Amino acid sequence: MNESELEASLETAGFAPYQASAYVALLELGAATVPEIAEKSGVPDSRIYDVLRSLESEGYVEVYEQESLQARVYDHERLQEQLRERAELFSDAREEIERRWEEPPMEETVVNAVTRFETVVESAADAIATADTQVQLSVGLEQYRELRPALRTARENGASVYLVISTPDSEALPDPESVAAVCTEARHRELPSPFVAIVDRSKVYFAPHTDSANEYGLIVDDRTHAYVLHWFFLTNQWTVWDSIASSGQANGEYIDVRYLVDDLEPLLENGKRVRVHVDGADTDSGQRRSVEGVVRDVVYENDGAGPTARGGRVTLELDTDAGTVEVGGWGALVEDIEAHRLRVESVT
Repeated sequence: MNESELEASLETAGFAPYQASAYVALLELGAATVPEIAEKSGVPDSRIYDVLRSLESEGYVEVYEQESLQARVYDHERLQEQLRERAELFSDAREEIERRWEEPPMEETVVNAVTRFETVVESAADAIATADTQVQLSVGLEQYRELRPALRTARENGASVYLVISTPDSEALPDPESVAAVCTEARHRELPSPFVAIVDRSKVYFAPHTDSANEYGLIVDDRTHAYVLHWFFLTNQWTVWDSIASSGQANGEYIDVRYLVDDLEPLLENGKRVRVHVDGADTDSGQRRSVEGVVRDVVYENDGAGPTARGGRVTLELDTDAGTVEVGGWGALVEDIEAHRLRVESVT
């Protein structure tokens, strides 16, 4: 390492340029007079005294009188230790930069584990009350009663609410009319069930059923987790149980495009003309979009097992006033619209 490189290193360690030049000169000269230091370092005569005094105040050199004003390096081991610590800091920073670069960006997903079941219910209530698209909820009677105000608010905001109430045999179901007032449709599950709430396809609230040995809960703000719980809700909580209440708007309304397509196929095979209204999001812009049209075709990849039997692509093709529009389900990529709510308007 030459003089220039050493001076640059000291500047990186916090030395001013003139300080670095004077210090390197003193390392080579040993004890020297002030004019000798100025000549060797290239520091102007008008600045050399101030530079040496600043180095002295910081403990790097000693300035003393011996026939003339002189200076020498003082306690070079202290500076070596400071440089060693700074080198370790830079090394740690390099490793941290590499770690953060290689790690997946976890900040995109928010997952909170809580120990109190009440925390999950209270957080779900806040989210449900602000829902504007869709709520899927599986609860026991006690939680249903606690969440009724939030469900009513969600309905007033225009959100579709799909409710599953789980009860043991000994518990009586609430009045169907009162249930219909706070949901789009409700079904009755005759087995204990975990608490599940999925709000606007992004927020998830989960806790084991009350008979579980462990009490904990998950509060998640992430579409991928919501998608997984959505299918758990459909297959385990919703599809296999009977309806107990529905609002007038529930007639012909579907949670998922797959279930609509399953019912449409027999109608289309019999030559029926089916008109469908879709609320959802444009897959290019992400903005809300609604369309209405006559079903032109249904497309799905499932080897003849029915669209709800597989996780492959399911597409609904509609003839609208603006031309053919392709409608897909949750996570649609190649279609024009990701459907959030589908409703059969007419069958002729």
